Amino acid sequence: MTSLQHNARFHAVRIWLLIVAAMVVATLIVGGATRLTGSGLSIVEWKPVTGTVPPLTEAQWAAEFDKYKQIPQYRELNRGMSLSEFKTIYWWEWAHRLLGRTIGAVFLIPFLFFLWRGWIGRELRWPLFGLFALGGVQGAVGWWMVSSGLAERVSVSQYRLAFHMTLACVIYAAIVWTVARMKALPFIETPVRVRIGAAILAFLVLAQIYLGALVAGLDAGLVYNTWPHIDGALVPAADRLWFETPLWRNFFENALTVQFNHRMLAYLILLFAILHAWDTGRSVHDRTTRAYAALIVLLIIVQAMIGIATLLFAVPIMLALLHQAMAILVLTVAVVHAARLIHKPVAAPALSPA
Repeated sequence: MTSLQHNARFHAVRIWLLIVAAMVVATLIVGGATRLTGSGLSIVEWKPVTGTVPPLTEAQWAAEFDKYKQIPQYRELNRGMSLSEFKTIYWWEWAHRLLGRTIGAVFLIPFLFFLWRGWIGRELRWPLFGLFALGGVQGAVGWWMVSSGLAERVSVSQYRLAFHMTLACVIYAAIVWTVARMKALPFIETPVRVRIGAAILAFLVLAQIYLGALVAGLDAGLVYNTWPHIDGALVPAADRLWFETPLWRNFFENALTVQFNHRMLAYLILLFAILHAWDTGRSVHDRTTRAYAALIVLLIIVQAMIGIATLLFAVPIMLALLHQAMAILVLTVAVVHAARLIHKPVAAPALSPA
């Protein structure tokens, strides 16, 4: 095998991971649309294999609709819904689940082929096995989330929704991290504090996504639709923020506290990103690294503006999806920036003897 063929095969592995990452992004966006259209509970059973095939006859559609009529969401929110309206929400949830299943196949089949052909070195094998395992867990978490809205609620649990979305973003970030490490880059002389700052910034963005999912799960974006004030003040009254008992429940179940925390963390992230970009600019000579740090600041500002607009206009679907997509973009750049500084690049597998 020539060196050129060897590098081409290593590049093929990177392209495969980029395709999987793009599919995860598509699943996140479709999942967001599924939630915003109230479609997530339209399929009340978990059939990992047979559920791939949607209803094909009017009798099958009627049977699926009858199952949906048994849950609280239909009885309390959608009573009187037509079969045509049910089909609309069904297709959103079906597409979301199909994307998830397809990702599993697109990951596993090439992975096994690359392992068989020796295209994946030891340094990547176990991390990629771990990614596949996380994907399987994510499927189970998705059903665990849906099941929370089938008996006593008209929507899914915000705890489970936030965990489901955050786990998807963790999987995505891990793929992006891996791909970034597979690109040959020169060693970048960087102070330890800058590397730590890049890692903290990526973690804060992920934490903000978790808080955003809590906001979504509580429909907290539909209330307190003013900015910069919230509930009539920059900082709401303590008795409004902390009335739930025990105290910790306010962080997850009090719509005012959840939205306030989401806002405050956004301000903190922006401030931290500015300080990190300033520190990077004065202590790192690599232009690309400085550009990444500055780009993160710009993207966070744009994301904040989209978030404010989404809030002020009471969460229109297109703005809400743009806000979610922008969050993924910010996470992507933050993860690539951290990966470039923290980990040495992954080397291609050694050439086999001629």
